[in-house]
Amino acid sequence: MVLEKLGSSLYEAIKKVFSASIVDENVVRELIRDLQRALLQADVNVRLVLDLSKRIEERALKEKVPPGIPRKEHVIKIVYEEIVRLLGEKTAPLNIKLGKRSVLMLVGVQGSGKTTTAAKLARFLQKRGFKTALICADTYRAGALAQLSQLAAQINVPIYGDYKERNAVKIAMDGLKKFEDYDVIIIDTAGRHKDEKSLIEEMKTLEEAIKPDEVIMVIDGTIGQQAAIQAKAFHEATPIGSIIVTKLDGSARGGGALSAVAATGAPIKFIGVGEKIDDLEVFDPPSFVGRLLGLGDLKGLVDKVREAELKIPEKKAKAILSGKFTLTDMYEQLEAMRSMGPFSRILKMFPGLGYEIPEDLVNVAEERLKKWRVIIQSMTPEERKNPQIINASRIRRIARGSGTNEKEVKELLNQYMLMRKMMKVLRRRGLPMLFKGK
Repeated sequence: MVLEKLGSSLYEAIKKVFSASIVDENVVRELIRDLQRALLQADVNVRLVLDLSKRIEERALKEKVPPGIPRKEHVIKIVYEEIVRLLGEKTAPLNIKLGKRSVLMLVGVQGSGKTTTAAKLARFLQKRGFKTALICADTYRAGALAQLSQLAAQINVPIYGDYKERNAVKIAMDGLKKFEDYDVIIIDTAGRHKDEKSLIEEMKTLEEAIKPDEVIMVIDGTIGQQAAIQAKAFHEATPIGSIIVTKLDGSARGGGALSAVAATGAPIKFIGVGEKIDDLEVFDPPSFVGRLLGLGDLKGLVDKVREAELKIPEKKAKAILSGKFTLTDMYEQLEAMRSMGPFSRILKMFPGLGYEIPEDLVNVAEERLKKWRVIIQSMTPEERKNPQIINASRIRRIARGSGTNEKEVKELLNQYMLMRKMMKVLRRRGLPMLFKGK
C-alpha cells in the first residue's frame, strides 16, 4: 500500500474520534498529538506539521458544526480538508492536446527511477488510447537504452535510441523525426549529475532544441524532505515543469517527499506506487488523502473497474456481495480484481476497509491462484457450490486429486471464508452494485 505506515497511523488517530462518546477539547487535543506523531514519523517537515495541526485544532474547536452533521464527522472532515490543502487541492493534467503531437521530456537525478517511469508513463497513456513512443536520450548511463528497450517491449511501445551516438540532442531530434505520426512521445534523458545546477543546464539545452510541450522531473520519494531542494531548483528553472514522485510503495519518508514538493508549488502529477509497469497513478490529492485516512476512494475504484473492463452481471453481483457465492465465483473475482492491480491497493479504496482486512486476504500471489484453480477443479460440483460440506476426508481426497497437500486445501477454504465475510461488510456499507455490468 502507498505510505502504509503513515496511513494506518492516521487511521488509528481518527478512529479514536469516531469511537469517542463525545468530542470535546480533550479528544481534539489527543487527535492533534496523534496526527503530529504520525506525520513527523513520516518525515514531514516540523514547521508544516505545526502549521497543519494548529489549523486543524483551531477549526475543530471554534468552527460552528453545520446542522444535521455529528460533531465527530465534522472534525474528521476538517482533518481531511487540511491534509488535502497541504498536498495541493486538485489534480494537475498533463499538457497533452488532442489532434496535436505532444512531446514530454523526463529529467531527474541519477537513481530517481526515471527510465522505469518513462515506460510507466508510456503504458499509462497507451491504456488511454494514445499512440505513444519512447526515445532514449541518455548517452551517459551504460545500459540505459537496453533497460528502456526491454521495458518498451513489455508494453509493445516503439522506442528510438542509438548506442553509438553521444549527442543527446541529435538522438532526440532523430527520434522525433521517426515518430512524426505519434500522439505522445516521451523522451528519457540522462540523470548524470547529483548537482542540480548541472542537471538544470542539461535540461535547458535539450529543451531549447526539442521544445517539449512539458518537462517532467522525476523525484525519488525515499529521500524525504530533501525532495524540496530538487523540486524548487527545477520549478524555478521552467514554468512548464511538473513532478512525478516515485518509490512511494512502503516508503517511510514518502510523506516528507510529497509534502515538501507540494510546498514548493511545483505540481505533482503522478506518483509511483510499485515496481510493476502499471504502478503509476495520477496524483489526485482528495482521493489520495481519502485512501490514506481509510475514508476510501470510490471514484478511483470505479475508474479501476472501467479500466479493467470488469462486467459482472447484476444477479451475480448481488449474490457475491450478499456472501452467497461459490468457490468458483471467488476464484473468478480474485482473478478479475488482480487485473485492476494489487488487491491491497483496491481494498484501500473502500471506505474504512483498507486497514481492517486480514493480511492473508490481500496477499494473493499468482502461484497461489494457479494452485487454487487446480484444487477447485478437483472438487465435485456440490463442494464448489457449498464449501461448508467439505470435511476432513473430503479435504484428503481433494488434496490427492489436485496434487497438493491438505494444508493448501484448508488455506483455500479459509480464504473463501474471509472473502465471504468481506463481501458482507461491503454490502452493509452500501456498495452492492459497484461492479454491476452495464
